[in-house]
Amino acid sequence: MLLQGVKVIKTVIRTKNDMVMVFDENGEELPQYQGNYRVVKPRILADAQTESVFNHWFGITLRPVKVSIDFW
Repeated sequence: MLLQGVKVIKTVIRTKNDMVMVFDENGEELPQYQGNYRVVKPRILADAQTESVFNHWFGITLRPVKVSIDFW
């Protein structure tokens, strides 16, 4: 999905080593939002849409676990 020529954040995954992966609705990586949690968190929260999905993937499960934006 494009918003004025900019890809929209669809999926955000925080891993156990505090690295963050971010994807658009087509599964394409959004490298401008990826990196260390503390560094990219403000940018992600500022640009995330209401339909953005936040996840934790701390290695306990085979798939990321959906969490609220407040808990992320």
